[in-house]
Amino acid sequence: MVGAGVLGLPHTMVYLGWGPGIVLLVLSWMITLYTLWQMIDLHETVPGKRFDRYHELAQYTLGEKRGLWILVPLNLTVEVSVDIIYMVTGGKSLKKFHETVCSNCGKLRQSYWIVIFGSVHFFLAQLPNLTSVAGISLAAAIMSISYSTIAWAACLYHGQQEDVSYDYLHITPANTVFRVLNACGVIAFAYSGHNVVLEIQATIPSSPEKPSKVPMWRGSVVAYFITALCYFPVAIAGYWSFGQAVEDNVLLTLKKPDWLIAAANMMVVIHVIGSYQVFAMPVYDTLENVLVNNFRLPPGFWLRLIARSIYVALTCFIGITFPFFGDLLGFFGGLAYAPTTYFLPCIMWHIVRKPKRFSLHWLVNGFCIIFGVVLSVTATVGSFRSIIIDAYTYDFYQ
Repeated sequence: MVGAGVLGLPHTMVYLGWGPGIVLLVLSWMITLYTLWQMIDLHETVPGKRFDRYHELAQYTLGEKRGLWILVPLNLTVEVSVDIIYMVTGGKSLKKFHETVCSNCGKLRQSYWIVIFGSVHFFLAQLPNLTSVAGISLAAAIMSISYSTIAWAACLYHGQQEDVSYDYLHITPANTVFRVLNACGVIAFAYSGHNVVLEIQATIPSSPEKPSKVPMWRGSVVAYFITALCYFPVAIAGYWSFGQAVEDNVLLTLKKPDWLIAAANMMVVIHVIGSYQVFAMPVYDTLENVLVNNFRLPPGFWLRLIARSIYVALTCFIGITFPFFGDLLGFFGGLAYAPTTYFLPCIMWHIVRKPKRFSLHWLVNGFCIIFGVVLSVTATVGSFRSIIIDAYTYDFYQ
């Protein structure tokens, strides 16, 4: 749950303001916890059968072909988008780390730092499966909680910046509206655990007397509690400290104390190294299956080497081309995360459970579906426009 998206939350407050920003953060936390409960409940909705993948549940509820065509592209978009964003995040954090620990050294262009970060993954991509990256994944999880804590603690240590302003950042009416929509997409991106929740639940033993949904729900509540302890303090403390001046990655705004900011940025690098591979492994598997089954290529070392290296190079190239951290968070948050997190679980739960009209579940589901659809469409459009606007003033490949 706690990923690099937490670093963009203070910047969302610049366009949303104190009231709407906090309300949207809390509302998103509540909605996604509710939809997570729905997915956990539906895991064993058919006696004797467990839906161990998101697309399996979608196929059962939405139809064999329709469910597959809806979920697989969305899941792949989620996984690829995270890898692109982590390329950008890793490169920028490496750059910040270098400039912090060696302020007198010559400066490299941002593109070079993204390439340096991406080069690590050409080697890690050759690890065969998720089990082989378990240690890296554990380190990434610890790092994500650590740098989140450092982010809000350092903001409190920094205090309020001189002449800090909490006024709405108005440039033009159109730009203000679209930036608000982009901020909504960033918040949607932050809640991203739903795409793997069924895979995690599949690892828990289950029986009619002790169904897996009981311990899974308890674990999810703990996870969401920890998520709240990371997200809300970072968003509030970052905006309180810098106001309109906070960047789309709060760690890039912080400058003192040097050693702590350097450590936090290196934690981000370690986190996104591990998380990149966790999200990339399903893509590798899908890519290799397509090449073997559809193009009749022989499986083995050379296929893995070439296919995975091309994928790493592609995500690196896109990250260098569009290194707009906040815009990318909002765009992919609206395009892929909002559907899989906010409203698809409600639709599937509604189809299976068939709640009584105007009952509490019926009303809550209806609200979540409407809210999620509106968020998905508006955040995608707003963030896409933000990418175009930022691209006008950006020197590509510099």
